[in-house]
Amino acid sequence: MFTLAHLSDPHLPPLPRPRLRELANKRMLGYLHWRHTRHRIHRAERVELLVRDLHAQAPDHIAVTGDLVNIGLAAEFAPARAWLHTLGAPHDVTLVPGNHDAYVRQSLAAHATWREFMRDDAANSSELRFPFVRRRGPLALIGLSSAVPTAPFLATGRLGAEQIARLDALLAGLADCCRVVLIHHPPGRARGGQFKHLTDAPALRAVLARRGAELVLHGHDHVQALDWLVGPTGPIPAVGVPSASAAPLDGQHVEPAAYNLYRIDGKPGAWRREAVSRGLRTGAGHVVELARREL
Repeated sequence: MFTLAHLSDPHLPPLPRPRLRELANKRMLGYLHWRHTRHRIHRAERVELLVRDLHAQAPDHIAVTGDLVNIGLAAEFAPARAWLHTLGAPHDVTLVPGNHDAYVRQSLAAHATWREFMRDDAANSSELRFPFVRRRGPLALIGLSSAVPTAPFLATGRLGAEQIARLDALLAGLADCCRVVLIHHPPGRARGGQFKHLTDAPALRAVLARRGAELVLHGHDHVQALDWLVGPTGPIPAVGVPSASAAPLDGQHVEPAAYNLYRIDGKPGAWRREAVSRGLRTGAGHVVELARREL
């Protein structure tokens, strides 16, 4: 049996003090939002509790589906890399970026800071290309990037035709594995509607319907979510998790921090997948099991 842990959207605090010139774009709105509300929702102690509990569960691998940073400041990326190393070695942790990791165009170059956690098994040390594939046990982890810079008030994502075409070929060639697709934006309907959705989600769903996958993991919406996508031989579970740092706040609809464990065994055509959600309940100072189900 292989155990995969999944957490997302830690929005790692604290936010470094920005220089004035760094706020001369979309970051100004994000900075004001952080100062007004988000610094009270995303709490470092919550992330620490989750990570401590995650390590106690001893998963075989950890998947992180983006939004490590908040407003894409240059000073946010190195601490986020250090945090990834607290989860484990790059061989044991796989990352895909989120929209906050591409908050402004300048943020895209900083993704190289995290290259070792997003590297294809067959790539050389300088390559960073999506989708990438990492084979771990019976799993083929397929990492997609939906992270693109957007205008103010938008948090949409996009894969693009090239990524989708490569995904089509990869899924076809990995049918002997338990294929786990990692993406930040949900492949179905996002909670924020047209302001937060994956713009080419129909094209992604068409590839999944044609080629199949055993599991799709995402973040972005900061909620526990289970959607069933059409697959060639049966429905494909698409699972989202809350923010890994979230603390409930009066007047805000915030699910407490949580992560999921997936226990996977079986063989091609007969994979067994059990999902276990672990997280913080309101008022509790420790992580507990929240739910358990077969997928």
